[in-house]
Amino acid sequence: MSRYTLDDLCRLIDHTNLKADATQADMKKLCDEAKQYHFKMVAVNQVQSTYCAELLAGTDINVGAAISFPLGQTSIEAKVAETKDAIKNGATEIDYVINITELKEKNLDYIRHEMEQIVEICRKNNVISKVIFENAYLTKKEIKQLAEIALEVKPDFIKTSTGFAPTGATLEDIKLMKDTVGSEVKVKAAGGIRDSANFIKMIENGAERIGCSAGISIIKEIKNKMKIEGKDYIEIG
Repeated sequence: MSRYTLDDLCRLIDHTNLKADATQADMKKLCDEAKQYHFKMVAVNQVQSTYCAELLAGTDINVGAAISFPLGQTSIEAKVAETKDAIKNGATEIDYVINITELKEKNLDYIRHEMEQIVEICRKNNVISKVIFENAYLTKKEIKQLAEIALEVKPDFIKTSTGFAPTGATLEDIKLMKDTVGSEVKVKAAGGIRDSANFIKMIENGAERIGCSAGISIIKEIKNKMKIEGKDYIEIG
């Protein structure tokens, strides 16, 4: 069992607003909330990188840009260009979506090359890299194949979902991904995580980052639980 303070838990959360109609006011609210709760990152569409980087300047909260989001159906060259542009404009984390078509065609060399290109750019710029699998569309075999490629390439994280597919993170998938990569690559759970019970279960099963838009309500639930129990921590594991 490991002890987590409220701040420890906040530092696992990627506070998310990836809505197509998000305004600058929405982005300011997102960043203000991230500062208030000390979340690890704000997860935004790539075009919002500049504004969020300005709002979060001088803090230890990262700006996470979603690349080729949410479908992943752009060329490697386009993803590389988008990644470089996001980093140039202040992104300190990159979450990119794999080309699911190429995976379905069993073109694993393409998937590996795509991952290598984007991860290398992130490494050179001291930026965290995350590979979004979008497990809702994948078989267990395909999830394992992707995780095995990640074990070779070593992005910082592999991630379950965009949140835009029919289903999001499941405990079964988190276990499969974590069992495959072990301690070499971290796992991010995202999609459909809306309450503290599910949040805690994801951590118990190996997730080291949680992407969600319900972070504030989750933290409030846990804070209330701590208050009732008279503790300033919870144990997970």
